[in-house]
Amino acid sequence: MKPQTTPELKSSRRQLSTPVAIVLSSFFVSAAILFADDISLGNLDVQGVQTDNVLNQGTPGTTPTPQQPQGKVEVSVDDDPMLGNKDAKVTIVEFSDFQCPFCKRLFDTTYPNLKKDYIDTGKVKLVYRDFPLDFHQNAHISAESAECADEQGKFWPYHDTLFAKQDEWGTLADADAKTKFVTYASSLGLNSGTFKSCLDSGKYKAEVDKDLTDGKAIGVTGTPTLVVNGTVIVGAQPYETFKAAIDAEL
Repeated sequence: MKPQTTPELKSSRRQLSTPVAIVLSSFFVSAAILFADDISLGNLDVQGVQTDNVLNQGTPGTTPTPQQPQGKVEVSVDDDPMLGNKDAKVTIVEFSDFQCPFCKRLFDTTYPNLKKDYIDTGKVKLVYRDFPLDFHQNAHISAESAECADEQGKFWPYHDTLFAKQDEWGTLADADAKTKFVTYASSLGLNSGTFKSCLDSGKYKAEVDKDLTDGKAIGVTGTPTLVVNGTVIVGAQPYETFKAAIDAEL
């Protein structure tokens, strides 16, 4: 015989179901918020952000997630490496970190089309400025190594090599990373002895620090951050985002 449900039992079940529903509802709302936060950080390495997002590969900090700046900013190109026609109508200043996975994503997916359509055609010049994030153990020394390559006129080939081979050197101990950098320099035809002496001396540490300071002065907190004729574009955005910003300036 099927057991009978008494009015008292029905009432008890109703009373229990209400708090359970509230708990479940709160859980799903919290999960949605966390998921949204993950997405917002999914194309940017942020300096000092408190997050467990595995995509960011960073040490927890305290700074809130940066927002896209409003309006235009003024940024110096300093004496940093430039690619393209020096008289181009549009200047892109990129603040980047060679160990940042999202900078590599930008390099892999967006940079080739930007170079082909705008830089190689003389419409845009690209200036690379360093913004090494403190939770990337080899970010600063890799930036210094690129300056040493620039000293011998090979910044851009070396730049491409660092991003292409990021998985090889990113997690190495300092001495092993330097050895890799010397190997890359030699493979590009640089004088490896001169390059190694430059790197070991810390000759360009102050230059890299200056880029970092200049970036912070205009509100850069994560990489990649690019400034297109004063308009700031944050994160590894798709080619179409940059195309729209560049075309508006041409």
